[in-house]
Amino acid sequence: MLTEITDRVVAWRRAIHAYPEPGFEEERTAQLIERALDEAGIEHRRLAKTGVVAVIRGAQPGRVVALRADMDCLTVEERSGEPFASERPGLMHACGHDAHVAMLLGAATELARDRANLRGTVVCLFQPAEEGPGGAKPMIEEGCLDDPKVEAIAMLHVDPRLDAGTVGVTAGPTNAAADEMRIEVRGVGGHGAHPHRSVDAIPAAASVVLALQNVVARETDPLGSVVVTIGTLQGGYRQNIIADRVQMTGTIRTLDSAVRTATHEKVKRIAEHAAAAYGCTATVEMGFGYPVLVNDPPLTRAFAAYLKANAGDLKVLDDMLPSMGGEDFAFYTERVPGVACRLGVRNEAIGATAMIHSPEFKLDERALPIGVRMLVHFARGFAAGEFAAR
Repeated sequence: MLTEITDRVVAWRRAIHAYPEPGFEEERTAQLIERALDEAGIEHRRLAKTGVVAVIRGAQPGRVVALRADMDCLTVEERSGEPFASERPGLMHACGHDAHVAMLLGAATELARDRANLRGTVVCLFQPAEEGPGGAKPMIEEGCLDDPKVEAIAMLHVDPRLDAGTVGVTAGPTNAAADEMRIEVRGVGGHGAHPHRSVDAIPAAASVVLALQNVVARETDPLGSVVVTIGTLQGGYRQNIIADRVQMTGTIRTLDSAVRTATHEKVKRIAEHAAAAYGCTATVEMGFGYPVLVNDPPLTRAFAAYLKANAGDLKVLDDMLPSMGGEDFAFYTERVPGVACRLGVRNEAIGATAMIHSPEFKLDERALPIGVRMLVHFARGFAAGEFAAR
């Protein structure tokens, strides 16, 4: 079914990979998408600056279903060794978004070719800025789910933990809420030779970092997944000056909204009291990032069963554990039932083993037509009423 477009999917992926673009700057990528949609005779429009919404209207009655792919790259210097590696220093498709776009273009092309038999309507969302600051919200705010009115949505993400030929889903919480924290510890600066006349912010900050480990170790239910990480710590001026302030930043990851709120409160309390024990003060600022991505359980289970029945050559894992990584697809699933799927791209024989966000990341391109099939199965099956969210 898909053999004739596989070469095009690979070519699209490599072209996008060679010229990666960061969030809301994906102009060249958007133009590639628009050209491919024009060739397939698919109507489309721009949203959220570089986002593209394509609509495929089937000739038969049915439901409205959406498929989403993210477009942006990461600020990573590529060391994959691929012949089509990034031509832009410091930028790389290290998270597979190039493959996501190419597979959605392949699925759109296949669906458009079969309009006469297609039930319902398929909306293809090519979304900017998933890696930040987040393109899902402006896409939604500008109506990507409303014209036409979407009833369910799916995406897939490449996963180097799974071998090529394997797909996986998780019913319920699938990706964590990803929040930011900024903490400033303030003391009183002075000369390093007279520490008793100062209030050193550095040991106070060290105490804060260590004390925050108790948020996970002693203040959270062991079954309630939480990550609290301090990623940067900056303070001091030179070797003989006692620092008057230290700044640190970090991330909080949670899979439950109540745990999310409680963790923010615990971080603030512990940081303030740990600093106070050293005679310092701590100011804590929280930034809410992407919410928890929740795969609609009935829809997820129904789609997994549908795949097993209709794509028997695929290995379908329907009990994958959640990831503590963030994903702004969560904003879509707050509005409509959705499924985020994992697509295996691991292949030790070709060295495709590095995790996403790594400079060495590469993927087995034999997984690309499998991803196209997954997207086509979801669109056709849901639009035709062969499985549902309830």
